[in-house]
Amino acid sequence: MTEPLAMTEPFAMTRPGVQVYIGLGANLADPRRRVEQALVELRTLPESELMAVSSLYQTAPVGPADQPDFINAVARLDTDLEPLMLLAALQRIEHRHGRIRNGQRWGPRTLDLDILLIGEQVLRLPNLCVPHPRMQARAFVLGPLAEIAAPWLEIPGHGRLDLLLAAVAEDVAAMTRLPAAEPAPHSPTMKAHTWSL
Repeated sequence: MTEPLAMTEPFAMTRPGVQVYIGLGANLADPRRRVEQALVELRTLPESELMAVSSLYQTAPVGPADQPDFINAVARLDTDLEPLMLLAALQRIEHRHGRIRNGQRWGPRTLDLDILLIGEQVLRLPNLCVPHPRMQARAFVLGPLAEIAAPWLEIPGHGRLDLLLAAVAEDVAAMTRLPAAEPAPHSPTMKAHTWSL
């Protein structure tokens, strides 16, 4: 097995058509609508194609408990965008939805778009860390991710997706999968249960 590609410089480039997984979350101002609209906006990113989208999930907040539940999902993009260009594009979408970055961690927000994975890359930049910190222990990330990624997907530095998912199985079971408002934009063949060795 080849080692994950580690990059520490801000000019690190994605490989052509690299698979990128994006975590989406919101818990303010009609959060389901905001997540669904953000998915529409992801389709418009340059040099990118939205390949798969998980179900939407209602999840309990991590951090301060005195805030509404979140709506979470994960999407897969195939993109030629350089990582910091992709980050900037996602932050522009957040800004259009009223996201204010006030330094509060795990607080309420109108929209959160996190780069979870960029292929097998490991990035440690001042404003971007990949894999996303703590994703390996977050049910609201791993559950949706498992719908659209192979169970043997390697999270660089943390191991296989299916093993990480098993470690948070109770938290995943506590999440509520929301009924689809319209036909899901990803193919059924992308669902985790269809993967086979």
